[in-house]
Amino acid sequence: MAPAGSWAALAAALKAGAHSVYFGVGKINMRARAANNFEPGDLREIAAKCHAFGARAYLTLNTILFDEELAEAQTVCRLAKAAGVDAVIAADPAVLQIARSEGLPVHLSVQANVTNLAAVKFYAGYADVVVLARELSLEQIRGIITGIRERGITGPSGQLVRIEIFAHGALCVAFSGKCQMSLSVYGPKASASRGACFQPCRRNYRVTDTETGTELVLDGHQVMSPKDLCTLPFLDQILGAGVSVLKLEGRGRAADYVATVVRVYREAVTAWQDGTFATRRDTGKWMTELDSVFNRGFWQGGYYLGKPLGEWTATSQPASTEKKAFVGKITKYYARNGVAEVLINAEPLTAGEEIWILGETTGALRLPVTELRVGDPAAQVARAEQGMVAAFPVAVKVRVGDQVYRIAAAV
Repeated sequence: MAPAGSWAALAAALKAGAHSVYFGVGKINMRARAANNFEPGDLREIAAKCHAFGARAYLTLNTILFDEELAEAQTVCRLAKAAGVDAVIAADPAVLQIARSEGLPVHLSVQANVTNLAAVKFYAGYADVVVLARELSLEQIRGIITGIRERGITGPSGQLVRIEIFAHGALCVAFSGKCQMSLSVYGPKASASRGACFQPCRRNYRVTDTETGTELVLDGHQVMSPKDLCTLPFLDQILGAGVSVLKLEGRGRAADYVATVVRVYREAVTAWQDGTFATRRDTGKWMTELDSVFNRGFWQGGYYLGKPLGEWTATSQPASTEKKAFVGKITKYYARNGVAEVLINAEPLTAGEEIWILGETTGALRLPVTELRVGDPAAQVARAEQGMVAAFPVAVKVRVGDQVYRIAAAV
């Protein structure tokens, strides 16, 4: 299940092979501040695009709500049902009831902190899919799934409850995101449980001796900022335990991140299904690709393999091995010849380097610049500078206004 916080990310997720996409509209979702959320009027188009790719569309309504917001939640659920949205992801009991009253299937959010089989049985009255707390071990997860099968615990659909877990992406220092640090520092409009976290945990801190004034930097690390979760190295164990849905975090991330992470995990799942997972994993190619896009360093194994939380980010800067720099925007695309033109507004473009092309319909397309031509008549050049219009081969259709980024090694 892929994240989408923008039209470009949505397109990138679908073209990379996501089986489902989750997204938010308006302000009643856990990424209300971090993502460029969609509006309720976008629901029909989002659902249609997902269904055109054979994927499902899941709407997140996973914040806690106040009384004055329940009418909005009801309206959004009604619109979602009419638009063809496949399910709502929620944790607040009021939203669970509202969604069910509108005939919408429910997936229970991680914010519900489900850590045992009894809780699964309780929520099965509302939800067909339950996202387990991120702090469980793989053995605990396997035990819950076994219990569901042995006891025949079914959701409203009549099918056995399916279990979903977080597979990749950012982690909160608090238990399944139940953190009040942002609220305490910035006030009620900055509550993490309301989708408005300012992430004070992602900063450097000093300890001050109140008697002498002596200050100590805490190990040079951001001691409340965990590395990102990465389950790829042991994905076969997760799937073998019976997990049905792998949730990839990143609704606040760019389309290139979404495209890369979704494609890698989709390839890995397919490899597990056809028996080639271990061989392909051991080449290191998948991890190299995950390393290339935004990350804070990876915590490989996490709680799932019984590791205590203790791997912290060393810096506020991304740990990705690559960085992208804006070049310009596509001004024309010649479908017959497979050629695009870009107006160089910022960074120069050099033949032989790789680029990302990002756009609301294009999604995220990575390709090498095999040839560059400028001028009329077009002359082949090695480098196109700022102010030039440069043409280069692109076999896949791109659109006017798509953004072009050059890719370079991170320093």
